[in-house]
Amino acid sequence: MKALTFKSIILFGIFLMIVSCKKTDPSQLGYLNPDYDIVFNQNEVQRLDIVIDPAYWTVMQEDLQEILGQQGPGMGFSDQSPIYVPCQVFHKEKQWYDVGIRYKGNSSLNNQNNKHPFRLEFDHFENENPMIQNQSFYGFKQLSFGNNFKDPSFLHEKIASDLYREFGIPCAHTAFYRIYIDHGDGPIYIGLFTMVEVVFDTMLEDQFGNNSGNCYKPDGDGARLNNINQVNSSFFVNKTNSVASLEDIEELVSTLTSSNRTSNPIQWRADLENIFNVHHFLKWLAANTTMKNWDTYGQMTHNYYLYNDPSTNLLTWIPWDNNETFSDGPGGPGGPGGPGGGGGPQPLNFDFSNLSNNPMNNGVVAWPLIRYLYDDPAYRSIYDDYIDLFISTAFEPGKMADQVTAAHELISPYVIGSEGEIPGYTFLNSENEFTSSLNELIQFMQDSYNEADAYTP
Repeated sequence: MKALTFKSIILFGIFLMIVSCKKTDPSQLGYLNPDYDIVFNQNEVQRLDIVIDPAYWTVMQEDLQEILGQQGPGMGFSDQSPIYVPCQVFHKEKQWYDVGIRYKGNSSLNNQNNKHPFRLEFDHFENENPMIQNQSFYGFKQLSFGNNFKDPSFLHEKIASDLYREFGIPCAHTAFYRIYIDHGDGPIYIGLFTMVEVVFDTMLEDQFGNNSGNCYKPDGDGARLNNINQVNSSFFVNKTNSVASLEDIEELVSTLTSSNRTSNPIQWRADLENIFNVHHFLKWLAANTTMKNWDTYGQMTHNYYLYNDPSTNLLTWIPWDNNETFSDGPGGPGGPGGPGGGGGPQPLNFDFSNLSNNPMNNGVVAWPLIRYLYDDPAYRSIYDDYIDLFISTAFEPGKMADQVTAAHELISPYVIGSEGEIPGYTFLNSENEFTSSLNELIQFMQDSYNEADAYTP
């Protein structure tokens, strides 16, 4: 169905009509170093215009409805499922031609709202249009746009990623963008989005100094890292070396679940640290637990990368999709199920007393990378120390209040007011929901700080 629809449009002769472009502007050249100052400007909410041919827009919407119909409510879909269609991108009087655009995400796509998350790939259609060979957006070939679903402050993804990097944890850069889409009736403001750097496109080179190692995006049961029989390419998609073996992941899971953990813990720790950057993971775990994120490892089998850094030969943890940070559960700030609670996953306690310990079919616990490391006295002490360090530096309450207030003031004109989001393209029920979210977020952070301070010795 999907292929036939796309083919029919090609036969009507409207595929890639703009073929006269020439990449004379350096901002479009793919071999340039990524310009973070322009693309991830932290002092401005930039505008991005996207123009999609009406026929392609129709294909895009039909494809989305077909996918949602197959998956059912709340189930989402994989990164590879949505179809790419060509679009024209405009930024500061410059144009990028025949850029690939597709929908992304999970639960937010099932919401009855037109503000959908999406991804741009600037050289996706280079085979169909050789004039855009190696096209990039100031050195970035791919960019991801989150719609701030269930976040009335619009700040969760942005602040979390900034805090990770400030604390020494590699994490994708983010910036706020106003997105306008024209699919035949003129530009429509579809809302304020958080643009996120794509890990395997530019982040690895920028923050690790290389990008040649295996970069996995675990997803599904295998992402628990508790069963060697579930280490396969379906659960561990390699974003940088698709034909490489999974020996490094196999070694990690085998070592993590080895009987040496109880019979010879010194050897177990040495073996684990020979394949996995344990201290880095414990640092992430301390920050993640303090900030409260229920939608990641320990509760969910997704939202992280593992990068085998050639400079250390260690698999290194990279957090991803941080929009559910600073939340008590899938209902948003009000708690699991929305205001008043009602079930669902919750952020993990500092001592992981609410971490599922149920053994799986192979006898190993559900989340061994947390359970086994925290149960080890040496690693628990390191984790505790990182919590103390995090709340006394990056997460200090006064600093955080200033940081979120500045971000709130930056985006406010493009969320509410005359230039704000419009009905049908916003998740806000009222302007007050956004206005009050600032103090609510500051209080949430203060409460998290207090809990962390009370937990640590």
